[in-house]
Amino acid sequence: MNFIDSLKHQLKTLVIGYRFMQVVQAPYGAFTRIGKYADALMDEHGMQLMMRSLARTPQGKQALTERRYLGAVDLDALLQLPPDTLGHLYAAHMKRNGLLPPPVREPAPNDYIYLFNYVSETHDIWHIVTGSDTTKAGELQVETFSLAQFYPSRFWVALLAKNFLKTALYEIELCEELMAAVVRGWIMGRRAKSLFGIPWQELWETPIDQIRAELNINPFLPPEIEATLAQSNLDSSINLASETALSASSSPLTPALRIGS
Repeated sequence: MNFIDSLKHQLKTLVIGYRFMQVVQAPYGAFTRIGKYADALMDEHGMQLMMRSLARTPQGKQALTERRYLGAVDLDALLQLPPDTLGHLYAAHMKRNGLLPPPVREPAPNDYIYLFNYVSETHDIWHIVTGSDTTKAGELQVETFSLAQFYPSRFWVALLAKNFLKTALYEIELCEELMAAVVRGWIMGRRAKSLFGIPWQELWETPIDQIRAELNINPFLPPEIEATLAQSNLDSSINLASETALSASSSPLTPALRIGS
């Protein structure tokens, strides 16, 4: 590596580190900062590896060729569907969390923008399909599932790293719960068929159990593994929340707000 290339590499590393600490200090769900973090991480080699992986299925290859989106989503209409359908569950999830449907998008000019938009608009559908709620553990489960599905992806690895550091700094009492979510998300994502490129708008009326069966998704691991994850090493007499608050107050970083991501 010559001097110029070395300098560029060091500068990129500094930018990534700066963006990393920005999202660590930001409240959960700070999507603008997450987007800048993603921009800093992206590189041509990593993009090519991920694109090659996503194109391994016919639906993934077609999605990358057509760069198709969900289109218009009418939450009120979806709520009229039977309660066990993907559409009803998705609409109820969006309403319950005060979320708006994704906008109708113009065609993406390149693969990177398409993928970023695709992840943004299908994120809540993946919540439903994987049985993940919107707690911090639920978000981490979806992120780990996404890493397994989009592997290899620098972005999802780095996003998990961000959440691990936030836990270490501010919410260590959640460690066991979050690590259990990581285990579930990773195993579920590795076992499942590829979700990328599925035309979800054609499946609104399909029962969620049928979708999960066809995609080989089970929100629960075998009983022996779930039992292991349910075990706790914490002594209930120890007030970790107080210790965490004391530790965070002495930190030069501003503690993140406790809101869902």
